[in-house]
Amino acid sequence: MENIKESIFKFLRLDNLIGNLTGYVETQVKLVKLEVKDEVAKILSRGLVIASVLMLFVLFLLFFSIGLAHYFNDVFEQAYIGYWIVSGMYGLPCIIFLLFRKPISAAIEKYFAKQIKNKEN
Repeated sequence: MENIKESIFKFLRLDNLIGNLTGYVETQVKLVKLEVKDEVAKILSRGLVIASVLMLFVLFLLFFSIGLAHYFNDVFEQAYIGYWIVSGMYGLPCIIFLLFRKPISAAIEKYFAKQIKNKEN
């Protein structure tokens, strides 16, 4: 009779252990889900803020460029020279980036690789 009691107790302890382990795994899964949701919310909010700031900056740059072009038109007393000057201010860096795109791309890639390596340590 004692052997049967011990067997039952052993079985119940094992059953209890399996129940606790299952509960632990389920809790860990829920925790990971909550952490992922939190990270996604942070990324989306940061993305929205960056997109808003970028849109406002583009609008600022657009109206500033138009105003600067009008100012140059008044200074040079021509109806078109201000727009040429402003477009040249944008075109020159664009040409430089096009000519040196491979070295610039390599430098940026090297920088990000270094940042990722530092982030891992």
